[in-house]
Amino acid sequence: MGNVDYDYPCSGMNNVDENRVEIPPPQPFLKSLKYSMKETFFPDDPLRRFKNQPASKKIVLGLQYFFPIFEWAPRYTFQFLKSDLIAGITIASLAIPQGISYAKLANLPPILGLYSSFIPPLIYAMMGSSRDLAVGTVAVGSLLMGSMLGNEVNPNQNPKLFLHLAFTATFFAGVFQASLGLFRLGFIVDFLSHATIVGFMGGAATVVCLQQLKSILGLEHFTHAADLVSVMRSVFTQTHQWRWESAVLGFGFIFFLLVTRYFSKKQPKFFWVSAMTPLASVILGSVLVYFTHAENHGVQVIGELKKGLNPPSLTELVFVSPYMTTAIKTGIIVGIIALAEGIAVGRSFAMYKNYNIDGNKEMIAIGTMNIVGSFTSCYLTTGPFSRSAVNYNAGCKTAVSNIVMSIAVMLTLLFLTPLFYYTPLVVLSAIIVSAMLGLIDYEAAIHLWKVDKFDFVVCISAYIGVVFGSVEIGLVIAVAISVLRLLLFVARPRTFVLGNIPNSIIYRNIEHYPNANRVSGILILKIDAPIYFANASYLRESVILLAAVGNIDTSGISMLEEIKKIAERREQQLVLVNPGSEVMKKLNKSNFQKDTGGNWIYLTVQEAVRACNFVLHSSKTNPKRDESEGWNNV
Repeated sequence: MGNVDYDYPCSGMNNVDENRVEIPPPQPFLKSLKYSMKETFFPDDPLRRFKNQPASKKIVLGLQYFFPIFEWAPRYTFQFLKSDLIAGITIASLAIPQGISYAKLANLPPILGLYSSFIPPLIYAMMGSSRDLAVGTVAVGSLLMGSMLGNEVNPNQNPKLFLHLAFTATFFAGVFQASLGLFRLGFIVDFLSHATIVGFMGGAATVVCLQQLKSILGLEHFTHAADLVSVMRSVFTQTHQWRWESAVLGFGFIFFLLVTRYFSKKQPKFFWVSAMTPLASVILGSVLVYFTHAENHGVQVIGELKKGLNPPSLTELVFVSPYMTTAIKTGIIVGIIALAEGIAVGRSFAMYKNYNIDGNKEMIAIGTMNIVGSFTSCYLTTGPFSRSAVNYNAGCKTAVSNIVMSIAVMLTLLFLTPLFYYTPLVVLSAIIVSAMLGLIDYEAAIHLWKVDKFDFVVCISAYIGVVFGSVEIGLVIAVAISVLRLLLFVARPRTFVLGNIPNSIIYRNIEHYPNANRVSGILILKIDAPIYFANASYLRESVILLAAVGNIDTSGISMLEEIKKIAERREQQLVLVNPGSEVMKKLNKSNFQKDTGGNWIYLTVQEAVRACNFVLHSSKTNPKRDESEGWNNV
């Protein structure tokens, strides 16, 4: 560095009064712990609104916190009602056929799909903070529940126990979800990264589509396994039992549903066309079967649906071994998946309308509606994207659209269920296939490949795990790889050599800025991670000079002490630049800070370089001083 000012006094180097790195004032342990806990679990300070409020006001605020309907209902207008009424009727037309279809996907009685579109939306309308989320059953959650419970209980041989386990799993899913919200543990859901969700959802959608070949081809016997090999083996070993009538109906309705969805996508003002198409398909399919007597020619139909509202199911929950363990495991896994989808969908539409939703309150709301649902013959519900998108496009203003949908489903349960007797199962399969194809987001996978190859590996691993293994295997693989990446980031942090940008006091990564010049005699490194026990040995091998570290633990301090000793034996000097407050606290309490006497810690890289250059320059002009201070190189 030819422009370096070497007029740097020794006293200024060792006793910096200005621009020195300050040691934070000591804090009592309990106060420090309280601050850390608050930052971890209460970063939004949810209790701030209760401060300095009278008792009566606190009660009102508490009700509004857990039941947001009490906050927005007084401001509700007739204009809002008109918009919500249209949106509610629109999503009801989608919820009814989807509910029946997804219940079948979970190996549950079709009527449960309607039950689950009646009670849970009412609960969410009172407790949810999203204006656009439309509540109901989801295909992936239905598949996952059916698959996991089916590994323990055969739904065909013991349908009653299977049904009760579904209620129990839903109960534990709700308890788990609500607990995450109450204890502010929502960050656990963040371990399901975007890449994980893309791969998992795509794989699950592929499996769901393949399983619909049973109804589309009119097969009576089919594998209960969900992997690609088992499904293909089951399909092609029964070619003599394929029913062309069912296949024609199935592929015909799939084409119809996809065409209308494409039309609505190209013409957004006609969004209602694709929203109404599933119900129209059910009506058209039922009419065709009724007048052609297709049920006598291999086309399977729903049959009788029980008329009436949800019967209570509290006494049907299973809390005995060994089934309780299965229900808990299933409930936790499907609960996480449901939360990830519901919160992601809610946040997406909140962003479009420029308002915020509280993730922890959403967890409490979704958990509560599943707990109540398990008591009223419902199974797992959340906020599916397809239904919420229709709700948003239909112009909903508040969660009242969920109430309108619930009323429409209630009227269906009371008066219209006999009309579904002749609904062909192949139409339900077509509805499922058309919905699932939208979850195979190949464009997102291509984007991951272009932006981050490791994320792409996570995505593909999840997809392959689901398609060739099982839904559970795919989920475990994806989460395991994501956690492994996190561990590698901490255990093997990236280190950057910094150089000086010409004609400035700025220091940047020389790989990122090729014009940056390395400072002669000085190695400046930046570590892109905190220093912890997991990476201390790795850094000991590769680092002599450290910069810009956000945190450190006792293993990291020991590593610094070892590096300092190694540097001294080599007649070199270890210099720290602008350590964070937590680093300074721990260094101050350790022998490391005492040994250095507070010297060789600078606020900026420029100050550190000037100090080092001053010593290097002095060592050339005053060899005796160099010998007395043990300096030969920095």
